[in-house]
Amino acid sequence: MTGARGLMWLSRREVLRVSKLWTQTVLAPVISSMLFILVFGLALGGRFKQVEGFDYREFIVPGLITMAMVQAAYNNNASSIFQARSDRYINDVLSAPMHAWQMNVGFNVGGFVRALWIGVSLLVLSLPLTGVPVREPLVLIVAVLLALVLFSALGTVVGIFAETFDHHMFVSNVVILPLTFVGGVFYSVDRLGSPWHELSHLNPVFYLVNAVRYGFLGTADVSVWLALGVTAALAIPAYAWSHWLFVTGRKLKD
Repeated sequence: MTGARGLMWLSRREVLRVSKLWTQTVLAPVISSMLFILVFGLALGGRFKQVEGFDYREFIVPGLITMAMVQAAYNNNASSIFQARSDRYINDVLSAPMHAWQMNVGFNVGGFVRALWIGVSLLVLSLPLTGVPVREPLVLIVAVLLALVLFSALGTVVGIFAETFDHHMFVSNVVILPLTFVGGVFYSVDRLGSPWHELSHLNPVFYLVNAVRYGFLGTADVSVWLALGVTAALAIPAYAWSHWLFVTGRKLKD
């Protein structure tokens, strides 16, 4: 088996892992996010004034899609690589004639595909309900790609270092989810007073949410270039870290 065939084999396995359990990996997150849109955007949206010139139901869609996608990318890769280590399946991958970058890409594909399926599904379902526009599609594509690189790689790293299943769930529930909720998903941070306004700018997820929101609405709480730059500055080292772990075999060959 050549390196290219090995990459295709590993990628196909990761995608099948997502598709065979689609009710858990795709349908469940889509339903959860749609409930947020229905409850906050439609049921309660009439009680809120417009935010940044947009109806509240339109304003929250980009953040909710971002939240669902990054959680899916992270959780998929963290659980996949952790299970591969626990079942010793990772030894088959490491012994295959594949380069480290091919192993890294192969394991990251599952998170990419799962997150994209969820994102596209939410967009298709939310369009007729909220009428959310897509004003800057190129910015949206770049923001989504950077988001998926960042959280797919982060999931891979955590899955490699995790000693128990609870370890990677801890990062998801105690770090990623709270940062996403306070990253401006449901509100504009410009409406926050001091010191919460300043503290929000220390949240890396805040820049990601605003990059995606700019792709949809054409407006954001910060410069779109700053938002993309911060996200890229996090995504590149995260991916390099996951690649380095496959190069060195650290925590993989123990």
